[in-house]
Amino acid sequence: MTAAVFFGCTFIAFGPAISLFLFTIAREPLRVIFLIAGAFFWLVSLLLASLVWFISVQISNKESASQQKGLLIFGVVLSVLLQETFPAFHEVFKCFFCFFVLVSGLGFGFMSGAFSVVNILADSVGPGTVGIHGDSQHYFLSSAFMTMAIILLHMFWGVIFFDGCEKRRWFVVAAVVVSHLVVSCLTFQNPQYVSSLVPTYIIMLSMGIWAFYTAGGSLRNLKLCLTCKDKDFLLANHRPR
Repeated sequence: MTAAVFFGCTFIAFGPAISLFLFTIAREPLRVIFLIAGAFFWLVSLLLASLVWFISVQISNKESASQQKGLLIFGVVLSVLLQETFPAFHEVFKCFFCFFVLVSGLGFGFMSGAFSVVNILADSVGPGTVGIHGDSQHYFLSSAFMTMAIILLHMFWGVIFFDGCEKRRWFVVAAVVVSHLVVSCLTFQNPQYVSSLVPTYIIMLSMGIWAFYTAGGSLRNLKLCLTCKDKDFLLANHRPR
């Protein structure tokens, strides 16, 4: 049973991202490089946030529960702000916008999701059963769905953020940062998983539609792609190697 939980949650959390990698990124070395670069920048932002948070905890009153909770919230906000600082160097990606921005965002999300759920997946193989003491039995499943949403959101946020920087639409940049903060803070609602997952998926759907149109998508292009009638798409993906 524990093996089924492990593999099921792993496929839920990383299935869409792995599919995108295999079918759109893995065949192009430059895309793989941008994916790794995105993952690296997320690790750097995590390192900086962890360093600041560690110092803050050491100089705080460890006996005060309210102060420690405040530091936890501070750490989440700081981490989000640092994560959004690195994509601000959008000038580097000007020549590659928009697909490579999407790829770097996927790398950002891949690493974020891995750090978010890897320990949870390790615990899911046992020994032990979640919910035996009255806790929610949906812990692993909810964590997997939240991880999947975070990975896809980072991809959508990357496209919207870079477009906002490129066109100097700062309200767009602000919308990305605020929505990122909202999603991160929604996790404080756990273990009331409905209160965190439902708003997160609403935001993910909204950001996905926004990113789709930002990248030049349209209903006509979507229809042609789904019906395999987009000649440019077919030629680009079936050209001789």
